[in-house]
Amino acid sequence: MSDPILVREIRPEDRDRWTPLWDGYNSFYGRSGPTALDRAITDTTWSRFFNPEEPVFSFVAEARGELLGLVHYLFHRSTTQIAPTCYLQDLFARQDERGRGVGAALIEAVYAAAKAKGCARVYWQTHETNGIARALYDRIGERSGFIVYAKTL
Repeated sequence: MSDPILVREIRPEDRDRWTPLWDGYNSFYGRSGPTALDRAITDTTWSRFFNPEEPVFSFVAEARGELLGLVHYLFHRSTTQIAPTCYLQDLFARQDERGRGVGAALIEAVYAAAKAKGCARVYWQTHETNGIARALYDRIGERSGFIVYAKTL
């Protein structure tokens, strides 16, 4: 039997254990080496989790005293509903911990936080080639049918 997964809010003392997860997430999406995020982005992202003026939050999944995964999410307004909306921006589980429910537990924690905040909706996106994650998302979410466009400015 594997150790239970505990999902909790991130704490300032987690920085050294969060960083490898954050780096793994970014590497998965091609942001490593010469294309790595600028250190200032990582530092700013980290500081936002602990700034009460920021609507950006993080949970981590933990077992055996080790961090297994992370999720970052934020709240924002919408033009199509009165209640706030929750955007689940980043989700990552360590490669050696995938398939044991880390991602699902982190998403469920975001669902609970969004519900407590009065949100009417949680949404997220992933790359079309992320088949393993999409299998999970198809079970615990609803595919919206929208195609995401972006332009770097």
